[in-house]
Amino acid sequence: MTEITEESIREEVKAWLTDNWDDNLSLVEWRGKLADSGWGVPAWPKEWFGKNLTAGLVNAVQEEIRNFGAIGTATAGVRMLAAATILEHGTEAHKEKYLRGILTGEDNWCQLFSEPGSGSDLAGLTTRADFKDDQWIINGQKVWTTSAHHAEYGLLLTRTDWDVPKHRGMTFFVIEIKQPGVEVRPLRQMNGHASFNEVFMTDAVVAKDMMLGNLNQGWAVAMTTLAHERRGADGMRPQGSSDKGDGSIFAELAEEVKTVQAPYKWYPQRAGRADLLIERAKATGAIENPVVRQEIAKALTINKANQWTSRRAREAQMLGRPQGPEGSLGKLAASNLARACSKAHGVITGADAMLKSDDGAMDGLIAEILLSVPAHSIAGGTDEIQRNIISERVLGMPKEPRTDIDGAFRDVPRNVAK
Repeated sequence: MTEITEESIREEVKAWLTDNWDDNLSLVEWRGKLADSGWGVPAWPKEWFGKNLTAGLVNAVQEEIRNFGAIGTATAGVRMLAAATILEHGTEAHKEKYLRGILTGEDNWCQLFSEPGSGSDLAGLTTRADFKDDQWIINGQKVWTTSAHHAEYGLLLTRTDWDVPKHRGMTFFVIEIKQPGVEVRPLRQMNGHASFNEVFMTDAVVAKDMMLGNLNQGWAVAMTTLAHERRGADGMRPQGSSDKGDGSIFAELAEEVKTVQAPYKWYPQRAGRADLLIERAKATGAIENPVVRQEIAKALTINKANQWTSRRAREAQMLGRPQGPEGSLGKLAASNLARACSKAHGVITGADAMLKSDDGAMDGLIAEILLSVPAHSIAGGTDEIQRNIISERVLGMPKEPRTDIDGAFRDVPRNVAK
């Protein structure tokens, strides 16, 4: 049996690309070929579009695809969180129905978790699913739902049993978004973008075989989705070239970037843009100010420490170790970095940082950073939630006193109707 090495994998990928890459194929057709070959998502099981490769070898595959100038599988948005959840909790029928469309980019997904009445307490959700006439009827409201306005499917967490403790009465479904009874309303953000939506479901329908996991055990399924989200949403990493080329496929890709990836174009700004700090300080002359240099040094120190934490997580993954505390640690550290960068950009730019229009610093980009950074402490689990996870599950500290985790959920006081 031939030994699998990084070198042999690289050669195999290059040989396959040489024989198959065609920049005049349609985007869906090419991604279908890539998915069927197993090179699109080589960490996945062989029976489901993968090759069971380790993380280290996966990185080599992705690097070869980029170096070749080919386009990778579709990875933007929630779709890869959906794929990870379906791979772990879905039936064979679910995998057959959804996975290929995720990889080709034919299907877009959204995540229907947060609700206006429960804040960071995901387990306090009240969107209800009732089984009637051999199907599930959904009623409720979700909020902060990225890309719901162009999604075909949603990952939906609902309340199916009100007479058990709140973590035990939830069920996880796949719901079709484009159906009667589902209304999507965009939310305008203070940074000028409209990535998020509120979603109203009024007697919306979910087929009975669209349940992921078991009845009333949706919390465990949701934790799978959130674990992947907190460790960086692997699908947000590029898996192939996005450079312009001569073939028609690149025109399709550019159009996809304009639509599907548009809700995420401000995400680098919410992370604080540490990469711009020294450049901005030099351009403005603020680099001569010792106070400014101290703020830049603080931010870049946090940034370097975060890179080491991420590297440690990747090394553990390459060794096949299970996900550790790095997800919550990294999420909290990223929020700290974003705030440090925001402060540094503020002292570098001064009052001009308040100008969002074209006459603002970097055509308003600095203002966008300052307005976007607060989102990093909320999205994917608030800083407070991450601190609780770290203190309880990593440091072994006692859990904070709770009065809402025992007894029937219907008896838990809350600010919405039962």
